[in-house]
Amino acid sequence: MHYIKLLKLLYIADRQAFAEWGIPISHDNYVSMDNGPVLSQTYNLVKEGGRFWSQHISAPFADSEVELLGAPPKGKKLSVAEENLLRRIFDMHGRKNRWDIVDYVHKFPEWRDPHGSSLPIGVGEILQALKVPDGKAILAELEHERRVEDRLEAFCT
Repeated sequence: MHYIKLLKLLYIADRQAFAEWGIPISHDNYVSMDNGPVLSQTYNLVKEGGRFWSQHISAPFADSEVELLGAPPKGKKLSVAEENLLRRIFDMHGRKNRWDIVDYVHKFPEWRDPHGSSLPIGVGEILQALKVPDGKAILAELEHERRVEDRLEAFCT
């Protein structure tokens, strides 16, 4: 699969998770890029690799295709709901070519043309674009979770 298509499908899945559950699958950061919104850290992994990532996802080939290198690792599993959501997103958009998906995500209200750069997309912008009720409460909960994770990480290092 072309890496642009993969990144768009993952963004669409996170966005849909916000719409349905008020919480994303990836907990990544979001940015607007020329070809639409992307998960920022995931984009960096596709472009630069990483120890865990490179063991399971190929680096982009000459034609910018990536592929799964083997079975997903045991232990770090997605929930059944997350797997079902990813399947639904793929069923809706996975057969489209990458440019059709780029055109689709360019219509999302939170995307802004960065003109060759990137612009951050806040979770609040996504929630507002989706008209998610209780968006402020969701933002507060996500921020609380992030602070707790940061404290645990600092404690463990």
